[in-house]
Amino acid sequence: MTHHDNEMCHLLLHYINIKILTMKLSGSIDFQPKLLSSLKHYSLSKFKDDLIAGIVVGIVALPLAIAFGIASGVTPSVGLITAILGGFMVSAFGGNSVQIGGPTGAFIVIVYNIIAMYGLQGLAIATLIAGLILIVMGLFHLGTVIKFIPYPIVVGFTAGIALTIFSTQINDFFGMGLTNVPSEFIPKWGMYFQNLDKIDWVTVGVGLFSLFIIILTPKVSKKLPGALIAIIVVTITVYFLKDLLGISVETIGDRFGSMSSEIPEPHGFELSMATINQLMPSAFTIAVLCAIESLLSATVADGVTGSRTNSNTELIGQGLANVAVPFFGGIPVTGAIARTMTNITNGGRTPVAGIIHTVVLLLIFLFLMPLINYVPMACLAAVLLVVAYNMSGWRTVVGIFKSPKSDISVLLVTFFLTVIFDLTIAIEIGLLLAVVLFLRRVMENTEIKVYSEQLDIAEGTESNNHELLDVAKGVEVYEIDGPFFFGIATKFDELMRSSMAQKPIVRIIRMRKVPFIDSTGIHNLELLIRSSQNDGIHVVLSGVKDSVRKVLHNANIDQLIGDDHICDHITKAVVMANAIVAKR
Repeated sequence: MTHHDNEMCHLLLHYINIKILTMKLSGSIDFQPKLLSSLKHYSLSKFKDDLIAGIVVGIVALPLAIAFGIASGVTPSVGLITAILGGFMVSAFGGNSVQIGGPTGAFIVIVYNIIAMYGLQGLAIATLIAGLILIVMGLFHLGTVIKFIPYPIVVGFTAGIALTIFSTQINDFFGMGLTNVPSEFIPKWGMYFQNLDKIDWVTVGVGLFSLFIIILTPKVSKKLPGALIAIIVVTITVYFLKDLLGISVETIGDRFGSMSSEIPEPHGFELSMATINQLMPSAFTIAVLCAIESLLSATVADGVTGSRTNSNTELIGQGLANVAVPFFGGIPVTGAIARTMTNITNGGRTPVAGIIHTVVLLLIFLFLMPLINYVPMACLAAVLLVVAYNMSGWRTVVGIFKSPKSDISVLLVTFFLTVIFDLTIAIEIGLLLAVVLFLRRVMENTEIKVYSEQLDIAEGTESNNHELLDVAKGVEVYEIDGPFFFGIATKFDELMRSSMAQKPIVRIIRMRKVPFIDSTGIHNLELLIRSSQNDGIHVVLSGVKDSVRKVLHNANIDQLIGDDHICDHITKAVVMANAIVAKR
């Protein structure tokens, strides 16, 4: 990984440490697949519901798997194999009862770029590494931490992905027949504008007809899969138009040849440290994107069904799926919100529905694969244009523009990085922005108060027992309200330096509201103690929590200051400070 990647990962670890202040990794593995618990009380009526939902979801997933496969730079067969194997493993080993896994639009950009740079083997290695990263995240109980990524970042790169997907489908939708189209956004559109004379209006008509069907179908019935209806109707129409009028448009068979219905045999690939280092940023991007999308989908599903996702198990299940699919030539897998919601609305309530949907796809793959050759590319482009529109979330984007300027800035930065550069950079910078914004907000909400002469020990609490302590002249009390980490340590150090001219006899540092202290806080505290001692100033710590006291002992602060100068209550600290002043 590059120096930039290492810095980003270092800050991300700080962010995780702050967010899970009191969380301790117990060492136990939180892997409890929902399938096992669902089967304990399974019944025939539940199976009937799951069967209907599974069949419907399988039919809905078919055109999407094909379209996402082609848009990602692989064959329709690879898209289907990914949906079958990956979808099965997500349902069998995941932590959500209704999650449907498979290839999704979010991965089109990153997969296409990896294939362009490193080939199919590079994609397989990146996907495998991403799967291992997801498993490690689940094992270390980081399933909840990923939810702390700010919403503007998620919206920003999702909208950026949507625009990128839209731009990749222009060539097929307008039938330009361009080859070697640049993967970069601006050069790609430059090529489109230079070749407007190559637009095939028959292909455009097919694309518009497909769009019309996809948009109209939900108005007739929300249960009908618009994408599948469009593919069936348009494919039959184009087939007969070719026979009757000799009009033809490019189909899947024209571009990829006859699709094989044989299940690919598992295969390996060569691994080396050089290859792993080269693909690590891409693998990290796949893992983070998979975690965000799958847990977001699971959260939406929980809101509808009232169930509760085991987020750590879900990450492990997603990881296992992404470890398995590369050996069969598949592309990255994650939870799909649209298919998951289709599963719920059609009665699916257990992972059995997700497994049935993969069986439906497998049967189609084995027996109906030759028919897929006749599907027009313009029709698939129309399917993906609708997917891009739904992904864009433009209403959400407009809503965020009413938020604070910092949120708007983060959204715009993430969006433009995704579109103009690539998703890897966007996610890395986005996570870095998340860390910086979080630290800024913590620093803004962390106060350092200074007291002298009198101190109300109940101030800042809900207690009605207001007891005033008389603080002797020459004693200053500093209270830190919040975590004592590197940002606050610097702020506290500046406050100390600004008050050096007064030179009190005793400084009390009240730490009752400090949940933890990091190495920078320890370092600054040690410097403060030493400089104070050089100036003949005593330092007394009060209200130190047991967890913070342990850290102070490990850093030998107790030996530097004296163990009796670390008090568990402010009353003891003030009595000690007043006594020291009296002796002076």
